[in-house]
Amino acid sequence: MDLFTPPVDETHNWLPYDGTVNYYGVVFPQLQADFFLDYLLNHIEWKNDEAIIFGKRIITKRKVAWYGDKAFEYTYSNTTKQALPWTKELLELKRIIETKTGETFNSCLLNLYHDGSEGMAWHSDAEKDLKKNGAIGSVSFGSERKFAFKHKRNGETVSLILEHGSLLVMKDETQTNWLHRLPPTRLSKKPRVNLTFRTIEQ
Repeated sequence: MDLFTPPVDETHNWLPYDGTVNYYGVVFPQLQADFFLDYLLNHIEWKNDEAIIFGKRIITKRKVAWYGDKAFEYTYSNTTKQALPWTKELLELKRIIETKTGETFNSCLLNLYHDGSEGMAWHSDAEKDLKKNGAIGSVSFGSERKFAFKHKRNGETVSLILEHGSLLVMKDETQTNWLHRLPPTRLSKKPRVNLTFRTIEQ
């Protein structure tokens, strides 16, 4: 542990109201985080994401992958994905996150951002397939990036920096009341992989 860095308060709620966001800080040591980043970049079945917006099919530079306990179907942005079977390494990540948070998950959506030019617009993860008010465990590997929340009613914003090997958990009414996004940045020239562990109800 860095003696000059105060420990992260995992119980601190980053949202002022209407939801719960806990940031656990870095939970994977440097060597372990580097191992997982290399594995994820080179051994995941990445595909360019697709969305249908106002009837037009959009293909993103950002790549995605979807894994789970079984061949779950997950629909967002008017497109449906079917989960691939877990790999040994993804199951190990799931086990670590479940032990750390006390939550359980049955699926994971992965996003690959090649550099800071790729991001994610304001949205909430409130699709009908997801467990309502369930926890979403967000793990980040690679380039540090800013992550922001915006209240749906009054526009209040909250932001924090997600570090290499870090864990953030969104739960309770967060998806109902808050949007979140990953803003593009010119400061990041390296890739980032984000894994969001979720619970699908089918």
